[in-house]
Amino acid sequence: MNGLFKNAKKDKIIKWSMSIASILLLGETLVLALFYLSLPPFMPLFNQLPWGDARLGQRPAMFLPVLIASAFLVCNFLLANHVYEKMPLVSRILSLTSFLIAVLSLIFTLQTLRVIV
Repeated sequence: MNGLFKNAKKDKIIKWSMSIASILLLGETLVLALFYLSLPPFMPLFNQLPWGDARLGQRPAMFLPVLIASAFLVCNFLLANHVYEKMPLVSRILSLTSFLIAVLSLIFTLQTLRVIV
């Protein structure tokens, strides 16, 4: 298990981007848990769909951005560690992509909560 984090500890870009992305996702989860009971039963989450009931998601669907961003974080972290020895630039790009996805997920969640609450 220690070998899994070897490359993340060695490279500052990977270490900081993955750490901050994890902190952002944890904070986003805590904010959602804090406001969960005050959310309405249906919220406009799927804004790319046509107007009407198709745009609405139930209360647990607010955790979808966190789950998707977390899945990207884990996959990118594992892939970045796997290819680090051969392609360090690709590993850094993957870690920065995870950071960007976490930031965008946080922005989406905060904007949705701002409109609803």
